This record gives sequence, C-alpha cells and structure tokens, in this order.
Amino acid sequence: MKEVEKMKHELDDIDRQIVTILQQDARLPLKAIADRVSLSSPTVSARIERLQKEHVITGYLALLDPEAFDYRIKAFINLEVEPQRKQEFYPYIAGVPNVVECNCVTGDYSMLMKVFFKTTKDLDRFIGRLQKFGRTKTQIVFSTSVEYRGIPIAPEGFTED
Repeated sequence: MKEVEKMKHELDDIDRQIVTILQQDARLPLKAIADRVSLSSPTVSARIERLQKEHVITGYLALLDPEAFDYRIKAFINLEVEPQRKQEFYPYIAGVPNVVECNCVTGDYSMLMKVFFKTTKDLDRFIGRLQKFGRTKTQIVFSTSVEYRGIPIAPEGFTED
C-alpha cells in the first residue's frame, strides 16, 4: 500500500465550514456553499480545490441503504492475523467487495472489519475463509443508533456539551 504524503495545512473557520457543508451534502451547488460562507463561488471553488490537493478532502461518495440491495446482514469481524501473514491478507481482503472497511487495530485482534452480506449463510462462508488467516470473533448488528455522519470539524476537539 502506497501512503499518500500529506501536506501540512491549517484550516481556518471558512475551510471548516466548507468541509462541514460538503460532508452533509457533497452535491450542494457551489453557489449555495458560497452563500452559506459569505464568499464568492470562485473563491469557494479555489478553496475546495486546495483542500483536495492537500488531501483534506480525499473523495466524494453516495451513502446507500444496504437493504435496497438486499444486504440485510451488517457485521463487525475481528481477526487475529499474525504479522507475517499480513502481506498475504491485505490483497485478499482488498478483493472482497462485501468488506466495506478493514482496519488494523490494537488489542487481542489485529484487524477489525465492517461487512455486509445478504444472508447469515454468506457471512458464515466468508468467516470460514477468513479463518485461514487466524482466529475470528464476529458481531452481527441488530440496529444502528448513529449512522456514519462524517468527521467532527471542531478546532478544539472533543467536547461534551
């Protein structure tokens, strides 16, 4: 995996407002964003372009309802992968479209994956394949109280208001 070199950047209040707006609706017209931050459209366009070049904004995507595609099973899978197996594991997991996120983490397990499957049988088959890399622990999601909502954009960090 090639790491993208990140440029050092300072976000001002306008940049923070722009990225917050884009996280809420990336399809919002430039003029509407400009109106909200009280700048001209060309100025906002230039700021967005700079934020993309600096890898603050890394892409745009549509959030989809998995059930609309008959994916009724959402699960989190912990996997214990030995360090020497990671070189084999990473290309394998990158090729599995049902894995929507895979993170190398601390703790008893080295990988944490978020997956979507149509049936528990499909999930079980996938877990069986994963076990060639190591021990697994799976949690099937019953409900989600907080959906993905973007990165909190606050200069001061965590606050409990």
